[in-house]
Amino acid sequence: MKNSAPIGIFDSGFGGLTVFKAIADKLPNYDYIYLGDNARSPYGDHSFETVYQYTRECVMWLFERGCELVILACNTASAKALRNIQQLDLPKNYPDRRVLGVIRPTAEVIGNYTSRHHIGIMGTRGTINSNSYPIEINHFFPNTKVHQQSCPIWVPLIENGEHLQPGADYFVAKYVHQLMEQSPEIDCILLACTHYPLLIPKLEKILPDTVKLLSQGEIVANSLADYLTRHPEMEHSLARNARREFYTSGDVTSFNQHATVFLGEDISAKPTYELGNSSR
Repeated sequence: MKNSAPIGIFDSGFGGLTVFKAIADKLPNYDYIYLGDNARSPYGDHSFETVYQYTRECVMWLFERGCELVILACNTASAKALRNIQQLDLPKNYPDRRVLGVIRPTAEVIGNYTSRHHIGIMGTRGTINSNSYPIEINHFFPNTKVHQQSCPIWVPLIENGEHLQPGADYFVAKYVHQLMEQSPEIDCILLACTHYPLLIPKLEKILPDTVKLLSQGEIVANSLADYLTRHPEMEHSLARNARREFYTSGDVTSFNQHATVFLGEDISAKPTYELGNSSR
């Protein structure tokens, strides 16, 4: 049926809500279903195979609820699972549906934000170890040098509500300094985890004014708007009732509390007992 499909947005936890917010602000009339796999979060330290299996389950869950277009608003899932889903699952079982990630749209434009051609990437271990960003960025901007830094403490700090406390200062500064020590020429840093925008107030105090700090929400939202313009067959399938539904495989009360921090508004999520361990 035409004009009946919501847009699915998936993340391993809460961080994708920053991408969801930017997309919904850019394209407010569409219907959205957000799914956070909080019962099995974080994904950052899991193997490629595990992340693929978890992500695939969640994408299929969104497909079952009518989504024809799913955005992986998760850097780890985009790095470790997107290619397999696009190449193995969709052609065989869902040839008319699409799954998009956050890495490629970011790589397509990030070179426009640096004048020195030195970019810093800050992300989870999984994202950094995948080398997805250097590969993708060098495809579009071959003369740009990419420096990477994993920040394993940042997500736990944010999810425990400690990210803006004085005690977080050491861990925020530690990873920034480790990245900047790789090259004094870095003039653009990408926050390659959707949790990290919540650290921007602290990061801006540490970084020199000459360094541009990028988060992905607006970039991904602009890329999605462009994608829908270029693919009218998909755009025509999407529902436009401005409905927003939120689901989590974890604890609903906790999800709602965290969502207020990430979205700046109250929500009422529903449980997904089919995924993770939320039925226990």
